[in-house]
Amino acid sequence: MPIDRRAMLGAALGATALAANAARAQQWGDPPTPAAGDPRAPQWPPAESFTLWPAGRMPNAPATRPTPTATMNGPANARELWLTGVAEPHVGVFRPAKPDGRAVLIIPGGGYRFVSVHNEGIDVAAALTSQGITCFVLVYRLPGEGWTNRADVPLQDAQRAMRLIRAGARTWGINPDKLGMIGFSAGGHLAAMLAVAHSDPVYAAVDAADVQSARPAYAGLGYAVTSFTSAGKEGNTRSGLWGETTDAATMARYNALARVSSDTPASFLIHAMNDTSVPIRQSIAWMEACLAARVPVEVHLLQTGGHGFGGAHLPESSSGRPWPLQFARWTALF
Repeated sequence: MPIDRRAMLGAALGATALAANAARAQQWGDPPTPAAGDPRAPQWPPAESFTLWPAGRMPNAPATRPTPTATMNGPANARELWLTGVAEPHVGVFRPAKPDGRAVLIIPGGGYRFVSVHNEGIDVAAALTSQGITCFVLVYRLPGEGWTNRADVPLQDAQRAMRLIRAGARTWGINPDKLGMIGFSAGGHLAAMLAVAHSDPVYAAVDAADVQSARPAYAGLGYAVTSFTSAGKEGNTRSGLWGETTDAATMARYNALARVSSDTPASFLIHAMNDTSVPIRQSIAWMEACLAARVPVEVHLLQTGGHGFGGAHLPESSSGRPWPLQFARWTALF
């Protein structure tokens, strides 16, 4: 069975967080352990990485930033790295042996409460670099860690990452017109927002890179939250994005589903029908919105797979296991 490692994340995005935390404790058993010194922990950041903001120019920064923490989580045979306390958002770079000019910004999930950088970042990059794609794994700020205007902070980081990658396209040997993205769960919500809100003025320009477009050439959404107020999330006023409650205007602005238009990038959707954390209706509704807006969309619905299967947590025998290769082939269309 794949690791359904975020049974609590639907609640982290909704109103049942306490019950889901209890379910997680029962399922996972092993307590988190610090990543330092754990032989199973991958190197993070990788050998090549870059930060997003010049010194003193990070928007919405508090006087005291959170303390970076890396822990290994999950069953003993499948521990994975989670990051919290993201004081300095950054991007890990993974280069293929034979780059073909394509590039993907990978946005891990974690309910906007941690960054699942291993399963939904490093593992996905490993699969895509094997297909010639240069990968950039985003570690974005977590809204509940003291940032002001907390709902805007992840989108600020995602927009900035896209602009910096395009500005440095020659350095990485990529075609800036072939820069797309893929996000998972809450990271899928952030990817969906980048698809529809890539030009939202959520921060003031800090340098020349900000003249670049933040629009992705295509959008991959893995078991993504596309709306907090519809498509199976009706009535939620609590979210890891904005906290206990927020104003109606903010909720509407971050309802990515309602903002799909003819300008939305072509979309690739992957979702398991037995996902109990993010209802499959979230992806079906995005598909329907794309069809209505005449946006190209490809959908892969798995019979089983649960939530949080990322790049490598589906069984070898699963028909959905090759999904990263299918995504890689699809990106070649754009």
